[in-house]
Amino acid sequence: MPNLEGQMYEPASQAAAVEPIRMPTAEEIKGQDIWNNCVVRSVVSGVMGGGLGVLMGLFFGALDNPIMAEEMTARQQIVYTAKQMGRRSISNAKTFAVMGLIFSAAECVIEKARAKHDTTNTAVAGCVTGGALAVKGGRDRGGFEEDEGR
Repeated sequence: MPNLEGQMYEPASQAAAVEPIRMPTAEEIKGQDIWNNCVVRSVVSGVMGGGLGVLMGLFFGALDNPIMAEEMTARQQIVYTAKQMGRRSISNAKTFAVMGLIFSAAECVIEKARAKHDTTNTAVAGCVTGGALAVKGGRDRGGFEEDEGR
C-alpha cells in the first residue's frame, strides 16, 4: 500500500516481527525458586519494612515539637529533636519490620496452601497481620470496653 508520499509500506501486522518465546535460563529459574521460598520472602519484607520504619521515624520525629519550646535554647531543641528522631526511628522500624514479616509470611503460606494467586490471599493475610498485632495490645486496646458489673 502506498503512503501519502507514494512510497510503499507494510501493514503493522507484518512490520513487527513476533519474537519467539524464550525459555528462562538456569540462573533465572534458580532466582525464582529462591524468591518463592516463604522464609526468604518474609525476611526480605521484614528488612524492607524496618527500613521504611526508620525513614518514617526520622520524618515524624523531626516534626515533634517539645512542649517547653519557648523556654529551651536552640541547642536544647536540636538535641531534643535528635533524640525524638532516634526513638521514633527505632520504634517504627520494629513495628514495620514485624508487620512486613507477618504479612508476607501469612500471604505466602496461604498462597501455597490454596495453590492460587489472588486477592483473597492478600485480604486474609491482612486480617492475620492485624490480629497478630492486636494481640500485643491486649483486650483493652482492641476497642472493647470492659463490663462494669464484673
